[in-house]
Amino acid sequence: MNLYDWLLFLHVTGAFFLLGGIVIAGILNFVAIVKDRPPSQVASLYGLIRFAVPLIGAGLLLTLAIGLWLVNEADYGYGEAWIVSAIVLWVLASVLGSIDGKYQRQTGELARRLAAEGDAPSSELRARLRDPRALAISYASGLMAFAVLGIMIWKPGA
Repeated sequence: MNLYDWLLFLHVTGAFFLLGGIVIAGILNFVAIVKDRPPSQVASLYGLIRFAVPLIGAGLLLTLAIGLWLVNEADYGYGEAWIVSAIVLWVLASVLGSIDGKYQRQTGELARRLAAEGDAPSSELRARLRDPRALAISYASGLMAFAVLGIMIWKPGA
């Protein structure tokens, strides 16, 4: 295997980490919101999301760093439309994911606090779980990450 093959392997591995972590977090989030659950169950589900966070972080780092290295190794130009659009979407997905991550951490902390205070149903927790703005940010971030995958596969205009 030459350098390009190794870089491509690491880049694709990073994409699997990133998208796998996003899917895990999305599924756990969906399970938490799909029906009314006691705060203890929501806290447990949100606690499991923490295992996806390192995958997402490693995936973000590998996809960007190795991806930029691949641009040089494969003799692509940084000004090519598919590369620019992938980088822009990667940055937007990362920013939205960071905003969502903060919101989800706060929601998990609320669920843990409510669970410790008697585990009674809470309209505040229910509202946070189903906040349309937060859900839009969360799913937009994930969709942008999958859009980057599509751009990487098909390289429109290359």
